[in-house]
Amino acid sequence: MKRKYLAMMLTGVLVLSTALTGCGSSKATATKTGTPKTIIYSQGADPRGLDPAYVDDGESAKVIVNVYEGLLKYKDGSTDIEPSLATDWKISTDGKEYTFNLRKNVKFQDGTPFNADSVIYNVERQLPPKATNDMPYASFTFGPVAKLEKTGDYSVKFTLKNKYTPFLANLAMCLAAPIVSPTAAKKFGAKFVENPVGTGPYTFVSWDKNQSIKLKKNDTYWGVKPKADNIVFKFTKENSVRASDLMTAGTDIIDGVDPNDIAKLKSSNMKIYQSDGMNINYMGFNTSRAPFNDVKLREAISHAINRDELVKYLYQGYSTVANSPLPSFMPGYDKTVEPYKYDVAKAKQMLKDAGKSNLKVKIITYSNPRPYNTVGGQKLAESVQNYLAKIGVTATIDSYNWTDYKAKLANGEGDIFFYGWTGDNGDADNFLTLLDSHEIKSTLNSAKYSNPVVDALLVKGRALPNGEERNKVYKEIQQVVAKDAPWLPISHSQALAAYSPKVTGFAIHPTGTVFFSGVDK
Repeated sequence: MKRKYLAMMLTGVLVLSTALTGCGSSKATATKTGTPKTIIYSQGADPRGLDPAYVDDGESAKVIVNVYEGLLKYKDGSTDIEPSLATDWKISTDGKEYTFNLRKNVKFQDGTPFNADSVIYNVERQLPPKATNDMPYASFTFGPVAKLEKTGDYSVKFTLKNKYTPFLANLAMCLAAPIVSPTAAKKFGAKFVENPVGTGPYTFVSWDKNQSIKLKKNDTYWGVKPKADNIVFKFTKENSVRASDLMTAGTDIIDGVDPNDIAKLKSSNMKIYQSDGMNINYMGFNTSRAPFNDVKLREAISHAINRDELVKYLYQGYSTVANSPLPSFMPGYDKTVEPYKYDVAKAKQMLKDAGKSNLKVKIITYSNPRPYNTVGGQKLAESVQNYLAKIGVTATIDSYNWTDYKAKLANGEGDIFFYGWTGDNGDADNFLTLLDSHEIKSTLNSAKYSNPVVDALLVKGRALPNGEERNKVYKEIQQVVAKDAPWLPISHSQALAAYSPKVTGFAIHPTGTVFFSGVDK
């Protein structure tokens, strides 16, 4: 499937006949005893798609984790792993072979059985020669795999090219790793991205593009049955509109909470969810071409941005200034690393020395809120534009909806861009892989940054067991990257959401997803 085709298909209007219970004019709180319970969750944008092999965004992930499952899963509230579709596993003494025993008597939502063949299909489609450029997580998740074998109807063995410490954690991720129904994937072909079928607690019903997605309880689910009958994902771009919708009972839960709305939400007796976010909000440079293939120009621009002032102004205490791609609580974080400090005079002098005193640059950004940037990309870009004007740099801003923005960024548009990341698995490699030159093609490395030293250190870190020696490798990477400045780290956001007091069991997982099976009202 080609990227252009995927984008065209996803932007088309999906004509669906199923009405969404609880959406439209009906109130989210109108649940009565004996009638189906519907929970409405409002977010800022549509998913890019619902096939976990073809997407890399949080909007998609929040739906995907409720429809699909992987061999492993994370425990509630942590990135510790536990069994899911695999019941147990063993690792060879050389650390290269992983054998999984699979859960029996599990069926996909289309009625077909889950077994070893299902796993083989899901992984092999993301390995060469079948893997395509439209699979952003394929190389990251399954790149280490040299061979996958069926060792029984309910057992499989992965053989890795080299020791790879994050492998188990990667198999619990919400992207690439979830197991889709091979029958459904073959049946729908390119349209499987809008017709998901997994083994999870909720079954896909319909997608009304730019409006909502509806899921219903999977009555044949092998595990503990979910509490709510229906989950509706409602798409509302504006933070303030989502907040008003919550306060007037038009929705049950909202994400992307603007700090400016928290006081009025609290005064309306809405509940606020807060936790330390496993994320990074950053400004990136396109390092593959002029002007920002010059590290000195990246340094000059970095000196122009007052990050302390910026974070205080935009996020009002609900984000902290980031010095590293890694959150401070993550193993491998280096507390001594520092990006280039705010220094207007130095920024101007560096531009003058480079003959770039009248530099003109193009900024691209996204229009909707993100988990790592709750005020949206436009406000952030305009703030940076103002800082750049103070050093004589003229910056234009092009803002796009999330789906279009991802395509523009993948195609290399813009000199400066804004982006971020929510950690998938709690491992430092998951963040720092975004600076691996081998991930330029997959588009995970959006800065198109290439440094052989960083690449070699990443390889070394992946092979080491967890512990201080491995942490030292990731600390060294952070120091190198701080000097090269492919990114300017801006902030780590708290995970924020607001919800009706009638809702129980709601939490945002550290990976930024929401597992709805335990949510009730």
